[in-house]
Amino acid sequence: MDEFAAAAGYHRKYATHLLVHGPPNRSKTKRGRPLTYGPDVVAAPAQVWEVSGHLCGKRLQPNLVWMGGHLAQHGELEIAPSTMEKLSRISVSTVRRLLKNLQKDQPRLPRKGPEQANRFAREVPTKRIPRNEQQPGHFEVDLVHHSGISPSGQYVHTLQMVDVATGWSERIALLGRSYRVMQDGFERIQARLPFPILELHPDNDAAFFNNFLMRFWGNQLSRPYQKNDNRFVEQKNDTLVRAYVGDDRLDTVAQTNLVNQLYQRMWLYYNFFQPVMRLQEKTMVAVNAGRSRTRRRYDPARTPFDRLCDTDAVSESGKGQLKALRNATNPRQLREVIYDLLDQLRKLPAAQPGQTEDVHQTLFAAPRLKEAEDSPVTLSLERTVPVG
Repeated sequence: MDEFAAAAGYHRKYATHLLVHGPPNRSKTKRGRPLTYGPDVVAAPAQVWEVSGHLCGKRLQPNLVWMGGHLAQHGELEIAPSTMEKLSRISVSTVRRLLKNLQKDQPRLPRKGPEQANRFAREVPTKRIPRNEQQPGHFEVDLVHHSGISPSGQYVHTLQMVDVATGWSERIALLGRSYRVMQDGFERIQARLPFPILELHPDNDAAFFNNFLMRFWGNQLSRPYQKNDNRFVEQKNDTLVRAYVGDDRLDTVAQTNLVNQLYQRMWLYYNFFQPVMRLQEKTMVAVNAGRSRTRRRYDPARTPFDRLCDTDAVSESGKGQLKALRNATNPRQLREVIYDLLDQLRKLPAAQPGQTEDVHQTLFAAPRLKEAEDSPVTLSLERTVPVG
């Protein structure tokens, strides 16, 4: 018995049990429940995820059904009715598991003073737009500088506005930050925006508080009380400006006009096809003695366009035009145009020493640019976009 136990590597008691009773009769059993979502179901979230710009599972899941149908309408996806029915029942956790391997393989875009005594700013009331604001038209505003490592001279700025109620975002590239280009940028946004501006909430930058813009906006301006009051637009400065345009210096007319063509396509892509979530509740939860964590609850992810249609800020005819625009747009082709424009932007040369740039060639009111400006309803999606 000792020799058998030593040779087999068994304990003496287990070796005795085997010799007396024989090996145990163990039947192989299947573990776990059968597969619910097969390859056909995995393919649909994967394509919607790719077209939507690699959304997280929580933003992707509420929009799988309508976005899958929209892609099928444009011939980008073949999907059976049974698959659509499964997509309507799929959970956020399952979507995260299905896309876990894809997220490892897909390349991602690189993301990357003392308080001034301004007499115009002192005349503007300090406030904060509530995060649960329900009426569209209350915008947070900011300027993003594209000066590179040197802030000297004249360079491109991005004027960005984000509506607190719907998440609707607007971006315009400006060459410089004079009152003329700033007013022209606001006029261009007003011409494209489908609902009226009720309030503008910029930071304390003097580019927003001067005699010309105060006369232009009147009592629609408010300014922040604390540094983080413009939390929505500050977050979009990173994800919708820096992640695309980067940190390099932009300082020519050609670069300004090309960035505006890029922002025109992003206006359509992010307002009509990119769902956003809004914070509903934030509470502190005790974990154990002396420790706590913040619990945040968000509403279902929906696109800014869908949120806008639930309000009365746009007329029924206006909603019909916007719906026709989205139905006629292929989001996959739109993304390809966006990346083509980014490739063109990287190839454009910067301004040379002694080179003079005519800022009037970037203005919305310039006849040449006004003729080439894309209408929101008749937006062209050609792959090759002329520079300037």
